Amino acid sequence: MFTRYLLLAGLALVVLPLAGFGLWLATLPAAPVTFAPPAIPLAETDAMLAALKPPKRARPLVAVVGINDATETTDYLMPVGILRRADIADVVTLSTEAGPVKLYPALTVEAEATIEAFDALHPEGADYVIVPAMSHDEDPLVTAWLRRQAEGGAVVVAVCAGAKIVAAAGLLDGRRATTHWYYLENLLKRHPSIRYVPDGRMVVDRGVATTTGITASMPMVLTLIEAIAGRGKAEAIAGDLGLGSWDSRHDSGAFRLTRPFAKTVLRNRLAFWSRDRFGIALEPGMDEVSLALVADAWSRTYRSSVELFAASSGAVTTRNGVRVLPDKIANTWPGQRLSVDEQPAKALDGALQEIAARHGRDTADVVAMQLEYPQRGSGP
Repeated sequence: MFTRYLLLAGLALVVLPLAGFGLWLATLPAAPVTFAPPAIPLAETDAMLAALKPPKRARPLVAVVGINDATETTDYLMPVGILRRADIADVVTLSTEAGPVKLYPALTVEAEATIEAFDALHPEGADYVIVPAMSHDEDPLVTAWLRRQAEGGAVVVAVCAGAKIVAAAGLLDGRRATTHWYYLENLLKRHPSIRYVPDGRMVVDRGVATTTGITASMPMVLTLIEAIAGRGKAEAIAGDLGLGSWDSRHDSGAFRLTRPFAKTVLRNRLAFWSRDRFGIALEPGMDEVSLALVADAWSRTYRSSVELFAASSGAVTTRNGVRVLPDKIANTWPGQRLSVDEQPAKALDGALQEIAARHGRDTADVVAMQLEYPQRGSGP
């Protein structure tokens, strides 16, 4: 009898939470979202470019900052890789402390300096500071440093949920802004003076730029290149990335929590018996932007993880000077491997297509939703 009651109690512990989940699920929209971004007035684009002009140096100094224990992969690496391709600014990767920077959901890198060392070398501050999403919104070292940089005249660019860190520093109070769709409600609740701007992939207001989700870092950086060096240079870099066009158009209503999204995440999480562990060979000169996009995408399926392997434990330098550390020391990978040899925009589209082929279109849609990527075949 006791065993029977124990089994019934165990069943209740499973069924009741699932029933609650089912009720919550029923409240979510069921219809698939569509992507129909409104046009951006030319005057608005011109004003954005004017606001992003270099504030100090003819050849600007750009600092990309991260915390050591968890900084978003693509937010951190894509600005570095794209800006160094353009060779129109000096770009420095920073960390709060000495030692490796663990990116999430994949990869580990070595920053070129700590923020303390950067300040010693550049007491006048940076021209631009790029702020990725981080696991701690109110890291005191980062928020204090951002305030000092802004006071020194730097343009602060918050990529994705990096807006939360910039807001914690007090730099979004009373400003127009945007952020990743998933964090928007919380951001506005904690900082009610922020004036949210929908349907804009990037927003600039008085020396602070913000963007929507992860893949918005590509058009944001191309816009920054255009502001610094002109349209021709930005078009050339876009072509090198495999991108046909870019602008700030966005359909904010197409990115939200839906019933299909939640059901797919739950299903994939519960499929614990079927997990993929992919390897990527870490090789000198590989494209860090493609690497970031492919590793990021595959790590967001709730069905797979990505690890980098190399023959030795030392850091490997990418095409544009990022020092990446392997996760595993091995000459070969025992399981399935991923390729990152395409142009970045095509690499992401290819990864989403392969994810759909392996795990279904719904899983690829979940990944694209997390990346806030419109999936229109022309790149991010």
